[in-house]
Amino acid sequence: MPRYSDDEILAAYEQAGTKAGAARLLDMDERGYKRRFKRINKPKEYQAPDGYYVKGVSTLQDAEGNVKVRWVKTDLDKERALELMREVVSAMASEIQPERAVTRSISDTRADLLNCYILTDYHLGMYAWGEETGADWDIQIAEDLLVDWFAIAIEQAPPAKVGIFAQLGDFLHWDGMDAVTPTSNHLLDADTRFQLVVRVAIRVVRRIIRMLLDKHERVHVIMGEGNHDPASSVWLRELMHSLYAEESRVTVDTSVDPYYCYEHGKTSLFFHHGHKRKPKNVDHVFASKFREVFGRTQFSYAHLGHLHNNTSEETNLMEVEQHRTLASPDAYAVRGGWGSGREAKVITYHAEYGQTGRITISPDMVRDAKDA
Repeated sequence: MPRYSDDEILAAYEQAGTKAGAARLLDMDERGYKRRFKRINKPKEYQAPDGYYVKGVSTLQDAEGNVKVRWVKTDLDKERALELMREVVSAMASEIQPERAVTRSISDTRADLLNCYILTDYHLGMYAWGEETGADWDIQIAEDLLVDWFAIAIEQAPPAKVGIFAQLGDFLHWDGMDAVTPTSNHLLDADTRFQLVVRVAIRVVRRIIRMLLDKHERVHVIMGEGNHDPASSVWLRELMHSLYAEESRVTVDTSVDPYYCYEHGKTSLFFHHGHKRKPKNVDHVFASKFREVFGRTQFSYAHLGHLHNNTSEETNLMEVEQHRTLASPDAYAVRGGWGSGREAKVITYHAEYGQTGRITISPDMVRDAKDA
């Protein structure tokens, strides 16, 4: 009996319409034909593209149980996607021309002081319609406000030796080509294309770092992970680290853990977006993760964002503060009834005495200062 190929087995079935008819057409034993047909149509293991995983296979069968159509369902493998993002940034780094050293215009600074510029939940790329949300928000408004806010904050802050750019997460409103939340795929109000959001994010962060270098002898940069931008926070950290590799006055925290720490004399500062731990239970996480720093210091302060409103409490371990955002609320927040004021702070810390001062600046204050 001739040996038929898989294609010939399937073609006979298409022509005859039944397995018995196909067996007769090929002059095969009906039982033998059915075994071959079943083996050919046995579900195969499917390989998803890199960065994805197979989460299910759906099959459409006819009345006899024969496979007519099969759909392979894949989803984003978030951990692998982060690995791929790091690989891309690493490859890009070899082509990046590092920033040249910046000469400070302010000659005198106090070595015992540190200014911490806290920014959280800025949602760059978000769109808000003022008639609906109370204030307009788009990519240009966001860029202009951030630069103007830092100009005023830097001018008003004391001449501290160290400046920390503490960006606590959700700097970008979404995290890829589709304007949806990374974990729930909820549709977001987006102003523009993701590539432009990336371009503006890089441009404005570089500009802010340059402004801080003009004020402070040392600048420490934290690009925290948020729930809206877990992957983008990766390339922001790695890119800034590469850009300022030859600027000895800049350090960038490249930790993959979404908890960050900075030590200044007897003062320890801790940072987290607030999407994994809340103000009521984050203190012991910081004390555990940064055990040596916590043990060496006398004054400890933790800073969180995420919920867009101010809260503050002192635990047995540290003072924990949750911060507002400068950004306008979006339609989702307004319709859900979640409201808060808009502001950002510069907090000054002393190496011997802990917190010694703070400056709070709202968008209205920025606007009035520009109009003055």
